[in-house]
Amino acid sequence: MITVLRRLGQAAITLAAAGALVFGMLAVTPGDPAQRVLTARGIQEPSPAAVAEVRAELRLDDPLPVRFGRWAGDAVRGDLGVSWRTGRPVSAEFTDRLPATVRLTAAALALAVGLALLLGTVAALGARRLPDTLCRAIALAFLVVPSFVLGVVLLDVLVVRAGLGRVIADGTWATVFLPALVLALGSVATWSRVLRTSLLEAGSAAYLRVAAARGASRTRQLLVHQLPNAIAPFLTMVGLGTASLIGGAAIVESVFTWPGIGRFTVEAISARDMPVIVGFTLIAVVAYVVASLVIDLLCAWIDPRLREPR
Repeated sequence: MITVLRRLGQAAITLAAAGALVFGMLAVTPGDPAQRVLTARGIQEPSPAAVAEVRAELRLDDPLPVRFGRWAGDAVRGDLGVSWRTGRPVSAEFTDRLPATVRLTAAALALAVGLALLLGTVAALGARRLPDTLCRAIALAFLVVPSFVLGVVLLDVLVVRAGLGRVIADGTWATVFLPALVLALGSVATWSRVLRTSLLEAGSAAYLRVAAARGASRTRQLLVHQLPNAIAPFLTMVGLGTASLIGGAAIVESVFTWPGIGRFTVEAISARDMPVIVGFTLIAVVAYVVASLVIDLLCAWIDPRLREPR
């Protein structure tokens, strides 16, 4: 219980600090926010009266601490402001697109974990032999090829030339495989190499020699003894990489025209729609903290050595 409370306290402090940094990013953005709001709405040369009206509407003349307190209170309640480009609440824009992004991220996470387990396990079983070399070469290829390049190549080869799938994704499970695969491959490279190293370290432990002396098969040694003792670093990388999947979804969604919040944020960046950009950043930070907390508690539950003494 003490460990859980301590982790929850650390997560709360991290979220508060991240919220302050996100608001600071919004506050120090060059230019007059009221002017940018009117520009985003299509008014290229607004009058001083219109600028003053928008400043009063957004209460931009209040002191910075007051504005931060108001923004933080609204963010806790789920109010991320109003999009300068569409005039709708940012939370409503994100809510409309969130199911597609969750669908893409969940599919990418499942593919990344499955492929990383496969490559890492095969590489560890065939350490310093041909299977290990092939798996590490595949992981390195996944790591060095940018996701947008891989996405364009797969669209050209599989969709345009081979006729498999659709050029324009509609956000459903029927079109999720290709964008999820592209999003997952970058994480597979790192996660599989971490798992391989952890399995090799666990394979040199004394308890494994005892299990072998008792007649345990190589598969039983791997699944019952090595993998549980090597899984904690792997799960830590998965937790840290979950937020990067959400952040990387913006590029993949743009390549595959996936109707999620990542693509909407890329369009907001082009229009300098700061409430949308800040809202997306805050969501990514929250996802990172929550995923790290869950993985941290899961690792402590799996491996008693990671629990704090009473």
